[in-house]
Amino acid sequence: MRSRPSSGLRPGLLWAAAGLAASWLFVQARTRQVEREHPPEGKFVTVDGVRLHYLERGEGPALVLLHGNGVYSKDFELSGLLDMASSHYRVIAFDRPGFGYSERPRTTVWTPDKQARLLHRALQEIGVDSAIVLGHSWGTMVALAMGLQVPDFVRGLVLMSGYYYPSVRLDAPLSSPPAVPVIGDLMRYTVSPLVSRMIWRPVIKRAFSPMPVSERFSGMPVWMALRPGQLRAAAAESAMMIPAAMSLSGRYGELKVPATILAGTQDKVASSGHNAERLHEGLHNSQLELEPGTGHMFHYAHPEKVMAAIDGIAAQVGEPVVLRSPRAEALARASESGV
Repeated sequence: MRSRPSSGLRPGLLWAAAGLAASWLFVQARTRQVEREHPPEGKFVTVDGVRLHYLERGEGPALVLLHGNGVYSKDFELSGLLDMASSHYRVIAFDRPGFGYSERPRTTVWTPDKQARLLHRALQEIGVDSAIVLGHSWGTMVALAMGLQVPDFVRGLVLMSGYYYPSVRLDAPLSSPPAVPVIGDLMRYTVSPLVSRMIWRPVIKRAFSPMPVSERFSGMPVWMALRPGQLRAAAAESAMMIPAAMSLSGRYGELKVPATILAGTQDKVASSGHNAERLHEGLHNSQLELEPGTGHMFHYAHPEKVMAAIDGIAAQVGEPVVLRSPRAEALARASESGV
């Protein structure tokens, strides 16, 4: 008797199911482990039913830091920027929704405008009545959205390595599948974290290129970025990147607050010519600082120039700028030397 054609598929399906089950167990174990080893270091605030985690350091005029896609607030701590700025600012670095230890309810499409509105309410909740806002990479769109929504609250913007205008990007569709309902859920609890771990080094190398990956970044817990929840947030933002830039770019001319735009001329993630230079031309009150030989991770390469941009905005809007402490100056010198 002939065997049924489908009978030969059964062993393969069983092996596939076993592989997915093993992957699920491994991902769950690594997620629990990394959260035990790296518990929340900051504070929590709940706004509109969403629990947000943030780091807060220092005293003085408020400075808000908004990280890019794929990382969380610790990125600013590792770069040295958080400690440098805290010498004379009240620095608040949020985990944006879905990253780090902040929630990202699936009932909301977390556009830059939605995130800006939520974070503004969170800042009001913790007693901030005005702030300079700095965004890196995807975070620049949230910073711009906040500047457009509440110009009386945002004193000024520092926009670093941002993506401001839509362009053809192959990385967006390739990074988006974990955000797809059902299939994406299966992927991000099984194969997506494993694949992402395999490509982590080349992705990070590209972000820092043409400079080497900073030794400071080695402190970033890789598996914090590969947890299923954070992968969903990162995938959703990859899928949203082009439409978000398309939506925002038509409103840049309405921006009333001063902005300093920082970019590396060899940024392989967000071209400085297509983004930073074009944004500078489209804003009424902006300064553009291009750094030759620098890639996407500007704050690791030149934290002292980021601080100069922050201080410049503060002076422009009438905030007092005081001398940095010896500790902050030592951190700046160490960052410049790559230590």
